[in-house]
Amino acid sequence: MDVLFVDDETDFLDTLMKRMKKRGVNVSGVKSGEESLDALARNPADVIVLDVRMPGMDGIQTLREIKKADPLVEVIMLTGHASLEVAKEGMELGAFDYLMKPVDIDELLYKLQDACKKKTIQEEKIKKIEEVIASQ
Repeated sequence: MDVLFVDDETDFLDTLMKRMKKRGVNVSGVKSGEESLDALARNPADVIVLDVRMPGMDGIQTLREIKKADPLVEVIMLTGHASLEVAKEGMELGAFDYLMKPVDIDELLYKLQDACKKKTIQEEKIKKIEEVIASQ
């Protein structure tokens, strides 16, 4: 499972990445929405953990661009500020889930695994459809 963390808080980002690496997750991290799009163009990810509030391109705007570039990638939104409106908008735009900071590492790991499973199932469905079409 390849995970990209996107958060402008450097200490939080570093800590999260260290904790996930200890749990065997292949992680990378960037500090802005703009950087996340560049990173994804170079190295596709299975799941993206995306902070909602960032300077420049915010999480919702970044989510829109990520889903345009790769509709199957799963995105978990993270925020330190509870906002029902933002959560609702994120889910409508295709976010897999929404978690509050400070995030429980084990809960995040379970969410990452669930999101990765969902992506794998979608990819398998598409592959089967492509095989059916190719055999016609």
